[in-house]
Amino acid sequence: MVKTGMAAAAVMAILVTTAGCHRTAEDIGNSARVAAHDASRSADALADRADQIGDRASNRIDDAGAQTTARIDRANERLGRLVAPGTPTDRWIGRWRGVEGLTLVIARDAAKGPGHYRLTDQYTLDDRGVFAGRAIGDTIQFTRPDGDQVLRAGNGAATGLKYLATKKDCLTVKPGEGYCRD
Repeated sequence: MVKTGMAAAAVMAILVTTAGCHRTAEDIGNSARVAAHDASRSADALADRADQIGDRASNRIDDAGAQTTARIDRANERLGRLVAPGTPTDRWIGRWRGVEGLTLVIARDAAKGPGHYRLTDQYTLDDRGVFAGRAIGDTIQFTRPDGDQVLRAGNGAATGLKYLATKKDCLTVKPGEGYCRD
């Protein structure tokens, strides 16, 4: 009996609410569709605005990366000119880039004297280390966990890597492993 009384009260409330409105179900449906359409347009506009903000942020990040790369290249160039060559390999001092983010940084090892270098080498995607190198003629010899290595000057074609093939100022460790500056 209580449930029936509550249901009847709900029906009465609906009748009283709609009786004074003089709105038909069709009018109510149209109003709901208009409201839904307006909400959808607002959501689309908000999504478009978020995309624009994201695009601008992405472009700024790309620009900053390009500027940083250009600064590094200019610093490598200046460093190469400033270093008074004691051995032919002294002009190799600086940062060299390989493929897929691989890098080689050559620095003098002042503690050991002329012709000695510290090589910071990311030589595979998983392997990185700092190795002692020694100039022998126009090469630098060093040892890594994968064995004795020799670093030689050459061009991109000598690296055996398609991505570096057009480069001119490069160092090659072995076929398939090389680093370039230009």
